[in-house]
Amino acid sequence: MAITAGSSLNSVAAPVQQTLASNYIDFTATATAGWAQQYLPDLMEKEAEVFGNRTISGFLSQVGAEEAMTSDQVVWSEQSRLHLSYIGTLDVDGDTNGTFEVVSDIDGNTNVADNNHGIRVNDMVLIAQAGTVVKALVVETPASDTVTVEPYATAALSTLADGTATLLVIGSEFGKGQSYSDITGTAAADRRTALEPQFQSFTNKPIIMKDYYEVSGSDASRVGWVEISGEEGQNGYLWYLKAEGDTRARFTDYMEMAMLESELTAAASIIGFANGQIRGAADAGANGAGTEGLFAAIESRGNITSGVTGVNAATDLAEFDAILAEFDKQGAIEENMLFVNRATSLAFDDMLASMNSYGAGGTSYGVFDNSEDMALNLGFSGFRRGSYDFYKSDFRYLNDKATRGGINDRAGSAAIRGVIIPAGVSSVYDQQLGKNLKRPFLHVRYRASQTDDRRMKTWVTGSVGAATSALDAMQIHMLTERCLVTQGANNFMLMK
Repeated sequence: MAITAGSSLNSVAAPVQQTLASNYIDFTATATAGWAQQYLPDLMEKEAEVFGNRTISGFLSQVGAEEAMTSDQVVWSEQSRLHLSYIGTLDVDGDTNGTFEVVSDIDGNTNVADNNHGIRVNDMVLIAQAGTVVKALVVETPASDTVTVEPYATAALSTLADGTATLLVIGSEFGKGQSYSDITGTAAADRRTALEPQFQSFTNKPIIMKDYYEVSGSDASRVGWVEISGEEGQNGYLWYLKAEGDTRARFTDYMEMAMLESELTAAASIIGFANGQIRGAADAGANGAGTEGLFAAIESRGNITSGVTGVNAATDLAEFDAILAEFDKQGAIEENMLFVNRATSLAFDDMLASMNSYGAGGTSYGVFDNSEDMALNLGFSGFRRGSYDFYKSDFRYLNDKATRGGINDRAGSAAIRGVIIPAGVSSVYDQQLGKNLKRPFLHVRYRASQTDDRRMKTWVTGSVGAATSALDAMQIHMLTERCLVTQGANNFMLMK
């Protein structure tokens, strides 16, 4: 069964930049539908709220916090993995037996090559390649990114082949009285280097967002015939209250949407700052415009799942077990929140309901006092799989046709159907304060000082109300300067 949306769901579907005739009653146009007719029309004064609550903000308030900052940039560092695991090139006939040339760590970071790895002489290692695992001992480090290994079980690495392999340090072995000094008479076999913990720094920058609403002095004093109401609490018969409230609500949503969707300019972009102005001209250049939003951070440093059956990829546990396996490789944070669109939410419900095999059609009577006379709850708000707890919530931003919901209709495989966010806090080193702090994995940084708070700044100019200028109008300005900090993005999952 197909559902076809109406072609005219609302006569004024979205705000526009000009006044429309459809916003007013014409009392003079015709004799049959104007002031000249003798019958007074029955006017329904109350504006119908046909779209319910139209705002989508609130997501970041559930999963994060907000903190002030006084700089043009926020810098944080994240700890590295504790154990030593590398990907490299194995030569089974190199040097005395075999050599392993470090290419990257297990996460693909190539900065560990050129003597930045932690493999040392007398380390016991596991070498895995094409279904075979060999236990070996590191006997030399003849080059900056190369180590020599000898297997324990055989005299040669004959069970392995030249090519890519994975190496894991599992411990070390020394003889009685053996020290860390040179053990073979060559500096290449020295173990007098201690391991230094590594960290990786990340940065983000705030963006300035602005908007304003303007109403003339005449219109501000004109009473309309429509009784208005809105999400910002506005009510009455003054239409400018409706417009100003909608502008404020839309700007509040923009603050959240920008933190979700924004990205930094790439090297090939021509968007940038020219003479202090953000421009898209050829002379602007890519010089630090934009900011890294949540989706961009996950795509860059986190995990992405495209599912096993497209948009309803949660119809069985295959995808979810793969997600759990990936989380096991990362921080293994037990509590996670699922923010998903409607199709994925229902697919989760169907998947969980299918686990019940005690009744025809998946409905059981008598279990958990569930009788045929009571309302049946076919939805699930959370579940536990393995050692992980997941709490499911609908993400309005991904469902609303006027936001990501409409984009997803045409995005195909690029559509975003949900995001998995770890609950709790992470420990990071704050370079401004010079100490470790506990912060939510997601939090918004906004510019603020004792002089100016730019979290959500609003001011009024003009001659209407409190007069500040000779302008015969009221201008209500809104401004914010903020960015999103996504810490531990390796623990996030973007569902496409």
